[in-house]
Amino acid sequence: MSAAESRAAAPREAHPDNAALRGKVAIVTGGASGLGRATALTLAQAGAQVVVADLDARGGREVADMIGGHFRACDVSDLDANRALVDFTQEQCGGVDIAFLNAGVATGCGVGDDFDLARYRRAMGANLDGVVFGTHAVLPALRARGGGAIVATASLAGLAAVPLDPLYAANKHAVVGLARSLGPALAPDKVRFNAVCPGFAESRIIDPLRDLLAEQQLEVIPAQVVADTVLRMVTGDGTGECWFIQAGREPEPFRFRNVPGPGKLVEA
Repeated sequence: MSAAESRAAAPREAHPDNAALRGKVAIVTGGASGLGRATALTLAQAGAQVVVADLDARGGREVADMIGGHFRACDVSDLDANRALVDFTQEQCGGVDIAFLNAGVATGCGVGDDFDLARYRRAMGANLDGVVFGTHAVLPALRARGGGAIVATASLAGLAAVPLDPLYAANKHAVVGLARSLGPALAPDKVRFNAVCPGFAESRIIDPLRDLLAEQQLEVIPAQVVADTVLRMVTGDGTGECWFIQAGREPEPFRFRNVPGPGKLVEA
C-alpha cells in the first residue's frame, strides 16, 4: 500500500453530522478500488456497517477486512447476482439502509468501425444495468427499513457531450435521467435517489488516460473528494439530484434550468 493509500485508509474522526450513519448498513458496489474503496472507508468511518461488492475478490476482501465489514463477489450486470447481494447483506447485517451503486467500466469502443458488440454489452451492463438491477434488487430492503438512500455513480460525461466516447456518455446520461426521474418517484417510499457526477477522478477507468491528462495538465480528482460528496448525499435530504464534481470547485447539485416540458419550461 502506498503512502497516499495509507493516509486515505487511516481512521478519521467522524463529523458530528455523520452520527446518523451509526448503526446503518451500506452496500458499495465496485468497492475494491477507486471511488468505491474510498467511499466504503468513509461510510465505515462515519459509523455504517459496509458490505463491499466487486468482481475483484482480493481487493474487495482487503477493503472489507480493513473496515470490519463483509465482502460479496458480484457481477452487477447480472440481475440475480444483485438480488443475491441484497439477500446476503440482510442475512449478515439485518437489513439495508444505503446503496452506493458505483461499479463501472470504460467503454473501449465507439459506434463506427471500432464498434465491438461484446465491449458495448459489457459497458452498458456494468454502467447502466448495474444501476437499474441494483436499484430493483435493493428497493424492497430499503422499504422494509422505512426508507433509505441510493447514490449511483454517473459522471460529468452524463451532463455534457463527450465526442471521444459517445457510448460512455450515453450510459452515464441514462444514469442521470434515472436519478432525476426516480428521485420524485420514490419519495413516497422515503427512498432518496441521487447521482454523483465526477470528472476525471482517481480510479482504474482513467488508467489509459493518465498520460493524456498529464499532457493536457488536467487535474485528477482525489477519490476521497468523491467519497466525501457521497457521504454528504446520503446524510442529506435531497433527492433526484445530480452532484457534479470538478477539480477546484465545490461539489454541488447541477441545476437543470429551463428544460422544455410538455406544457411549459421546467426549473428543476
